[in-house]
Amino acid sequence: PVVAVYNFLDKTGQRKQKDNVAMFSTAVTQGADTMLIDALKTAGGGTWFRVVERVGIDHLTRERQIVRSTREAYQDEKKLAPLLFAGIILEGGIIGYDTNIETGGRGARYLGLGGQQAYRRDVVVVHLRAVSVLTGEILLNVQTSKTILSVAEGFDVFKFVEMDTQLVEIEDGMTENESVTRSVRSAIEAAVYELILQGDERDFWSIKWPGELEEDNEEETKNENVE
Repeated sequence: PVVAVYNFLDKTGQRKQKDNVAMFSTAVTQGADTMLIDALKTAGGGTWFRVVERVGIDHLTRERQIVRSTREAYQDEKKLAPLLFAGIILEGGIIGYDTNIETGGRGARYLGLGGQQAYRRDVVVVHLRAVSVLTGEILLNVQTSKTILSVAEGFDVFKFVEMDTQLVEIEDGMTENESVTRSVRSAIEAAVYELILQGDERDFWSIKWPGELEEDNEEETKNENVE
């Protein structure tokens, strides 16, 4: 089907946190519309959806006006092809970003030697719906979520040496944070996948799985041989 994406906004209002102070930078990406378009274009090897340009529609129409006026000025009879219109508009956005959903850790120390591990779990939620251009009816509606995990590991040494008069303390550690942008991308791809499955269940389209494609190719080959 031909689909259009006008925007896919961050509706969470979340800001990055640093030492309990809200920063001006947003917590999630502001380019989710680009991720959605890329997920649609790559679905089924680029054969499942035809995506029309609507995010930069102002630039597109302005450029077409320039082409049209230039051809008229030089008496060029070539006409621009009409713009392709979409039957379905995809709406939605990033509707949730919850931090510190779950935190925890463990550690132990023996004779001044010890190690510890801590983790934190965040969740991002994406909403996607398909709207019919002809009737305005919401045909499909899905919500997906993705966990964002952060893990910190550390090792420390705390000892007194030389008759307990000198103190030696060593610390080492590493923190690994899952990319929020990649998590948003994964949630969007999951939403597109759920939308495709839901559309197949409600008979808006029919999915041909790899096994079915091979059977169709074999039937076509047999028909060609018979002819």
